[in-house]
Amino acid sequence: MPKPRKRHQPKKFDVHRTLQSSERKYKPPVSAELNLPPDEAKSGRKKRRFTWKKALLLVFVIILIPLLYFGIWDYRNFSKASQKMFGSSYILAALPPNNLKSQDGRTNVLMAGFSADDPGHAGAKLTDSIMVMSLDKDSKTGYMLSIPRDLYVNIPGFGQAKINEAYQDGETARFKEPGYAKGGMGMLEKVISRDFGIKFDYYVLINYGAVKDTVKALHGITVTIDSNDPRGIYDGNFKKIEGGPLRLKNGKQKIDAKTALRLTRARGSTYKSYGLSQSDFDRAKNQRTVIKGIKEKITWQLLLDPRKNEPILDAIASNIKTDLGLNNILPFYKLFNSVPDNQLKSVGLRDEKKKINLLTSYRTPTGQSALIPLGGVNDYSQIQDLVKRLNQ
Repeated sequence: MPKPRKRHQPKKFDVHRTLQSSERKYKPPVSAELNLPPDEAKSGRKKRRFTWKKALLLVFVIILIPLLYFGIWDYRNFSKASQKMFGSSYILAALPPNNLKSQDGRTNVLMAGFSADDPGHAGAKLTDSIMVMSLDKDSKTGYMLSIPRDLYVNIPGFGQAKINEAYQDGETARFKEPGYAKGGMGMLEKVISRDFGIKFDYYVLINYGAVKDTVKALHGITVTIDSNDPRGIYDGNFKKIEGGPLRLKNGKQKIDAKTALRLTRARGSTYKSYGLSQSDFDRAKNQRTVIKGIKEKITWQLLLDPRKNEPILDAIASNIKTDLGLNNILPFYKLFNSVPDNQLKSVGLRDEKKKINLLTSYRTPTGQSALIPLGGVNDYSQIQDLVKRLNQ
């Protein structure tokens, strides 16, 4: 008889017994460490690199957008000025810049000013301001030589007359000769080239309004008044709408737009005026002073700032005519700006302080008061010697 099968007795569980640890330590998935979804865990390293790329892109965009914005703004301002001055708004034509014309490294510019801004002014086409600007690109030196409006010269086809009539006569005769500009400025170039021995590369015809508008756009300029009167200068020959009488002390000072314009016109021709005893010669000297003041204020930073350059560009473009081409503008400004202020001489044909006097008074056959060289009518040998010394 088979033995009865023993019923299996379950072992008692000893709660005090130490269990063998055969389990592996738990390692969290990569996704847990990076706090990424599981499907991105394996690409964690790539994700970090991509984040850096995005940061760099963001920085690039932050820089690029303002540059584009200011660039477009600048382009618009320069295009508007270019259209007024050159008849073309395509300013990219200025690139690449064209080399300036010169004579042995020296660029000569004939500058003339008239009163087209004052329609009621008698003889508005008479160039009452005439100046030679000569700049040497190698020595970084230059000079501004004023030519008095009353200088008695021979105007081709018109005979002897004051030099301020040359522009008007050239316009009337529609002057056109090889080697010179067309019209009035060409006639003026021919007269000065012949008498002074200066070959011109370019001309700039300036409406007096350019002075006021440019200085206004610059929020004033700094000038140094150096008159032969200890009180400075005074000229009462200005209307209230023009700013009233001009009164300035000697020394360095800041002046506004209306004062700058009056300074370029003051001749001390009225009663009680002082500091302008040389009349037109003092006016010419003060005109050179104002040009220097404008030069000191206009910088590359200012011209390239679209928040500030629009009124400056508009003042220049609205009041100036020139035969400088669009692709000559940058090289000319670069040359002009490269000459330090203390290396840009201010010269007149009569200057008491510098003891220069190459002119004498003259009464014309028609009874006009004029000026002629010391050597006599049409004898410019001494003046030509001065020009040669300035060019050395």
